[in-house]
Amino acid sequence: MHISSLPGNTGIGTLGKNAYEFADFLKAAGQSYWQVLPLCPTGYGDSPYQSFSTFAGNPYFIDFDLLCDEGLLKKEDYEKIDWGKNPEKVDFTKLFDNRFKVLYKAFERFSTTDNEDYAAFCRDNEFWLKDYALYMALKYENSGKPWTDWEKSIKLRENASLQSAEKELSNEVDFWKTVQFFFFKQWFALKEYANSNGIKIIGDIPIYVAGDSADVWANPQNFLLDGECNPTEVAGCPPDAFTADGQLWGNPLYDWDYMNSDGYSWWKSRIKHMCGLCDVVRIDHFRGFESFYAIPAGAKTAKIGEWRKGPGIEFFREIESDLGKMNLIAEDLGFLTPAVKKMLRQSKYPGMKVLQFAFDSDGDNDYTLHNFTKNSVAYTGTHDNDTVIGYIKKSPRKTVKRAKEYLRLNRREGYNWGMMKAIWSSNSDTAIVTMQDLLGLGSEARMNFPSTVKDNWQWRAKDGYLSEELAVKVRYYTKLYKRLPEKRGKK
Repeated sequence: MHISSLPGNTGIGTLGKNAYEFADFLKAAGQSYWQVLPLCPTGYGDSPYQSFSTFAGNPYFIDFDLLCDEGLLKKEDYEKIDWGKNPEKVDFTKLFDNRFKVLYKAFERFSTTDNEDYAAFCRDNEFWLKDYALYMALKYENSGKPWTDWEKSIKLRENASLQSAEKELSNEVDFWKTVQFFFFKQWFALKEYANSNGIKIIGDIPIYVAGDSADVWANPQNFLLDGECNPTEVAGCPPDAFTADGQLWGNPLYDWDYMNSDGYSWWKSRIKHMCGLCDVVRIDHFRGFESFYAIPAGAKTAKIGEWRKGPGIEFFREIESDLGKMNLIAEDLGFLTPAVKKMLRQSKYPGMKVLQFAFDSDGDNDYTLHNFTKNSVAYTGTHDNDTVIGYIKKSPRKTVKRAKEYLRLNRREGYNWGMMKAIWSSNSDTAIVTMQDLLGLGSEARMNFPSTVKDNWQWRAKDGYLSEELAVKVRYYTKLYKRLPEKRGKK
């Protein structure tokens, strides 16, 4: 259940009242984990996997009512704004047009000069915050253009030009720093509340960052770029049975040789930061650390490209030598070579088992229920899958027949409940279901269609979607399958 999918009256889910009520529901339902998508700001295609910063928090998630309680906003500042006509869909255009105007009013009422918490926040996060705030100020100054289209001296980060920009845009830079202070203050309060009620947060680190981001602009040496800071090769996946053209993600690739010589300092900062935000972290596209697919920059599809060796298990050993043992989940989906499987075994991180992948062929596969290993996290589906109800309705007839026969699914019980009970009964240490499946929703509630950029990341739950009856039912099955925690946190 991503933050954006929570209900509310300001166009998108936030870190306010409805988030706390969801944590209460999880406790009542006997759950131990709340998994979210990346918390960073959304960029191209409104995707949390294409962000302006891998370190920053999403300003859209800042709750206005909480700012109102602090005296930083008034109800009339935001209650009458048109946030979109459909409360079950996020209207990102309306958010972009209106949300920062409201946040600017809160910023104007917020004194940064004598706020010790704000000053401490800026000091503790200077390693990313300074560049991010200047990047966002410059982006607005340049009418939203990507940084590669900015004035050359700024694009190439010449000191004199950067100092001049910081001085000229100092108020805007302070605004973006303050917005981040608002986000992290609200996030950590929510996390503390969830933790105190026995709920741990599972976060998400995308393997790649967006080309148009503070990450690449501030650290070009970490990426495969030419003299004009344009990528020479980009990320993606080759053609397969599902996508004839492959997947062209377009993210710049890492210069792993340079990162290795630098002791992976940027990655260490990134993972340490994320492990501070969440209790467990899912590493997206884990196989990309063993080998990655490189596509020539400017290619229209992913048909032309080649596999290159990544840093492998030594990367994770180096990270852990500095940060210690981390609670990570390896997103090990897709085509896995023996080398990738070996790296997963060596890391000892749990992989992912997605039940929807089990029935695409007659043969046995790693996603068939009886093959689930203990050191794994079982899913009915992820944000890239259809809901269970949508899967049953839209999958090929043979696939659905195999699923129904193997899992003994029936309409009366609900296909969603049959598949959820299956992963709860599995051998996997942890089992995660989507809120859409708990609610029995169809394809209208699907979160993302991979390789597309329209109409994704929009689903929101209806007001009143949580009920005591649903919590009791989920808790019953959690206890039945011996997944109920023995001890709960204090209220």
